[in-house]
Amino acid sequence: MPSIPITDHLEVLRVLTGHRVKFVLVGGLSAVIQWIAMMTFDVDIVHSRDPDNILRLLRALESLEAYYRTHPGRMIKPNASHLSSLGHQLLMTRAGPLDILGMIGRGREYDDLLRHTVEMEIGEGVKVAALDLETLILTKEEAGAEKDQAALPLLRRTLEEKKRR
Repeated sequence: MPSIPITDHLEVLRVLTGHRVKFVLVGGLSAVIQWIAMMTFDVDIVHSRDPDNILRLLRALESLEAYYRTHPGRMIKPNASHLSSLGHQLLMTRAGPLDILGMIGRGREYDDLLRHTVEMEIGEGVKVAALDLETLILTKEEAGAEKDQAALPLLRRTLEEKKRR
């Protein structure tokens, strides 16, 4: 039976913010830090693909000892070319899984998402821009994956409750 990865989400985010990486927190963890009771095993981010940000991200990933989890035996490390693409970089770090996404939904990149975020302090000195619930719902609808569809009823109900208050 495969083991469940234990992720230190805060450590991953602490390293990224400590290296001044520009990113938007998306996916399940974005919902969790907005007080939605969901299970998530990885950290999902959409990053700025600006060359200076790519360099900061590479330094952060080196600090996290990141490698592609699709080839765990080979320990392939991401490079600037990988991180400059719109593709998905599915990594394992010393603190757990990290998915670095060039875009989500129907082509929504960092600059498109930034205006749809809420700033959250999630630990001492760790502030992140998390995707707001409306946009998180929209991107999950656009993605259409089974796990995204399963999360939608809870996300929609939570959003309705927040609007009523």
